[in-house]
Order: sequence, then structure tokens, then C-alpha cells
Amino acid sequence: MTDEVDEVTENFSEEEKSEESEIIDPIKTLEEKIQELEKEKQYSTAEIVNLRQRYARERNTLVKFSSMNLASKILPVLDNLEKAISIEDNESDKFIEGVNMTLKSLRSTLENEGVQKIDARDKLFDPSFMEAIAVIPTPEGKEPGSVVEIVEEGYMFHDRVLRPVKVIVSDN
Repeated sequence: MTDEVDEVTENFSEEEKSEESEIIDPIKTLEEKIQELEKEKQYSTAEIVNLRQRYARERNTLVKFSSMNLASKILPVLDNLEKAISIEDNESDKFIEGVNMTLKSLRSTLENEGVQKIDARDKLFDPSFMEAIAVIPTPEGKEPGSVVEIVEEGYMFHDRVLRPVKVIVSDN
């Protein structure tokens, strides 16, 4: 009988141990999972910080060099103006011809980059594209509120106003 009691006691002890280990194991498993998730969180946080820094560097570089393409296209215009100024025999016809060629080259370069002149001549005043700097009485043959004179040309850059047209408008 003692053997049976010892055996039952041993079985009971083993059952207690296995129950204790089962209780401890889920807690340990959860703690390990928590540590693993905390590490993942730290890695993710570090990755987000790195992405933000990389984005800021790329954005700064883009802003810094955004005008490089336009500048490289305007350099030949600069060369042409320098050539026109360096004409020694001061022949005004050649000088004027050189400046006109340079002006044509500059306009072409700007148009290729998306800069377009705003057409305001004989149009009704539109405040989204124009800036009225004076108002005069309506001349004969003109409609009230129409553009009488363009003081300074305006330009669009793709769909945005780069500089509004400065105009004189007829009075309503």
C-alpha cells in the first residue's frame, strides 16, 4: 500500500508540476510576445524616422535643383545677348537683329517650359488674370469694363498665373 501511496503522491506531484508549468508557460509566452512586439515597434518607429529624414533630404534637393533645367535652357540666350553687346562696329541694324533673335530664343525657351503670355488685348477685364492699375472713361467703340491698354504683359505657368497682366480698364 505504501507503494501505491508513493505512486499516487508521485503522480500528484507530477500533476502539480505540470499544472505550474502550464500556468507559467502562457505567461512566459505572452511576455516573450510583448518583447517581440516592442522590438517590432522600435524598428517601425526607427524606419518611419529614417523615411521622414530621407524625404526631407530628397525634397530639399529637388527644391534646390528645380530651376536647373530652365537655367540650362536660358544660358544660350545669355550667350546671344553677350554677343549682341560685344558687336564692335556698332551697326545698329546688326545689334537690333541680334537682340530680336535673342528675344525670340528666350520666348521659345520659356514657351517650351510651359510659360505662356496672357492675351488681354481687347478683352473684358478678368481679375483672375489681370490687375487693373487705372480706370479711364470708356472711349468710343469700346465696351465698358474692357481692357484699353496693357501696361505690363502677364504670363501663365501651365495652369497658374505667374504674373498678372497690368492693364488700364474702361469705366463702367
